[in-house]
Amino acid sequence: MAEQITIYINNKEYKVDPGQTIMQAADKLGFHIPRLCYHPKLSIEGACRVCIVEVEGARNYVASCAYPVANGMKIHTNSQELRQARRDIIELILDNHPLDCHVCERDGNCELQRLASSMGIRARHFQGERKVYDKDLSSEAVIRDPEKCILCGRCVRMCSEIQQVHNLTQAHRGFDTVVMPAYDMPMGESVCTACGQCINVCPTAAFLEKNYTQDLFQKLNDPNLIKVVQFAPSVRAAIGEAFGIEPGRNMEGELIAALRKLGFNYVFDTQFSADLTIMEEGSEFLERVQNNGKLPMITSCSSAWMKCLEQFYPDLIENVSTCKSPMSMQGALTKSYFAQKIGVDPKKILSVAAMCCTAKKYEAAREELLVDGMRGVDIVVTTREISWMIKSAGIDLLHIQPEEPDHPLGESSGAGAIFGVTGGVMEAAIRTAYELYTGQTLIDIELESIRGLKGIKEGKIDLDGKEIRVAVAHGLGNACKLLDTVRKDPERYHFIEIMGCPGGCIGGGGQPYAQANSIPLDEGALMKRAQALYDLDRGKTIRRSHDNPDVQKLYKEFLHSPLSKVSHKYLHTHYKAKLPKGIIPKNG
Repeated sequence: MAEQITIYINNKEYKVDPGQTIMQAADKLGFHIPRLCYHPKLSIEGACRVCIVEVEGARNYVASCAYPVANGMKIHTNSQELRQARRDIIELILDNHPLDCHVCERDGNCELQRLASSMGIRARHFQGERKVYDKDLSSEAVIRDPEKCILCGRCVRMCSEIQQVHNLTQAHRGFDTVVMPAYDMPMGESVCTACGQCINVCPTAAFLEKNYTQDLFQKLNDPNLIKVVQFAPSVRAAIGEAFGIEPGRNMEGELIAALRKLGFNYVFDTQFSADLTIMEEGSEFLERVQNNGKLPMITSCSSAWMKCLEQFYPDLIENVSTCKSPMSMQGALTKSYFAQKIGVDPKKILSVAAMCCTAKKYEAAREELLVDGMRGVDIVVTTREISWMIKSAGIDLLHIQPEEPDHPLGESSGAGAIFGVTGGVMEAAIRTAYELYTGQTLIDIELESIRGLKGIKEGKIDLDGKEIRVAVAHGLGNACKLLDTVRKDPERYHFIEIMGCPGGCIGGGGQPYAQANSIPLDEGALMKRAQALYDLDRGKTIRRSHDNPDVQKLYKEFLHSPLSKVSHKYLHTHYKAKLPKGIIPKNG
């Protein structure tokens, strides 16, 4: 380890490790330097200049996010002149920003707003021409509002560096600079995978999910509709953050009670259909293994990943499981099996999904997922949206009496719970596939080798003497790296899980915004959300999907068996290449 060096911050001496930036050193010493374009997971942009500090001997202020510490360096972070310079920078940004904070989606949770408040900005001092753009409403999932953009570049770097989709770029120069897809293509026609990670890292409201809350409120008051809702595993692990709770608290029972108070007649748990997915996907995998089917088989739960696959990896479509996602399975059963159980016309059922993911809005609208000509899921709302609806309806989520989900689509195992974290689908599948293949119960069901936030993880399992090699990737950039390996060595793996978002569903594009003094997609917060799901798994009496009594009953009464004709009709689908104009697949 290199010997520490001496620096001075605001005339006080400190010992720090070499090789870090002024910002990094200051953070560790308890000096928070304001910032906008900086994010620890992204490359250094140095564009906003909000993080400037004074270094004695330097001609000008320096960007602390990019300037390295040096032995003997004397740094000033809070002089009067420096504070005024930062104020000027923020005021210039503000005066080219819309005057609609009180009606903005990010009001009260906007980084620009917080900076202006912390710097004591109480008036706008600059006047002149303002940028004027129309909102891009073309996507089913993501809205782009260039007028709210402050050109920090976080969205561009997230899309290119972490997700490696490269949908966004800064076009033109000077005052005319704007973030847009290639050729100013509408978001709905671009290669955007709808993952929503641009929303997660945007400090303002330049990117938002397409909001369906007002439409949902209207339908909840329609007495002619039977209102049914499902909610994803990771929603219960994150929704408390929108109400000021620390990450990692499981709010499952409270959320179920709140959804009923909102006006839903039935509240089902997507963890049920996660168990169902394992029954179908595990059986599909074993069929491929036993009958020399296309391997490696790749999971199909992540809707952002599926759009990425169709656009950039169409040559691997045959490798993908034909299973629908748990959300779409649940929607299909709601409009078929459940409608039959309660004796109503499926057209009278309003099927709603509360999801962690913006891409689920895109998925719900896919023609391939229609059920007898109907959408299985009529409306998708994100964790952020359902949080707002609960608050708007005056429901006290924090002090509500917890309740249980409805049946027959509500019971779930611990395996269904861990679907919300990277590696969870694989772990759940192995628990069931092992028993289906060997006839024996897997004793050690917690697979540490595929847990955690490492980008790509590998593991092996012995299926009655047959070695099964598996891999897990989260984030589309890691997925691309893994698929490049598959192309070079198609026999390296048998089974692959891919989740489109960092950390899996716990880091979905629809999860609560980072609170003040926290970082979007902070790994500490992601791990706490993950731990909530792992704890839920450990606390369940039933921890294997095939032991779920509601799933067993469903097969007995309706589906008959995994991969049956009925199962294929309602629980399986197909995918095809979808190449926007001018796009070349990544295999050339």
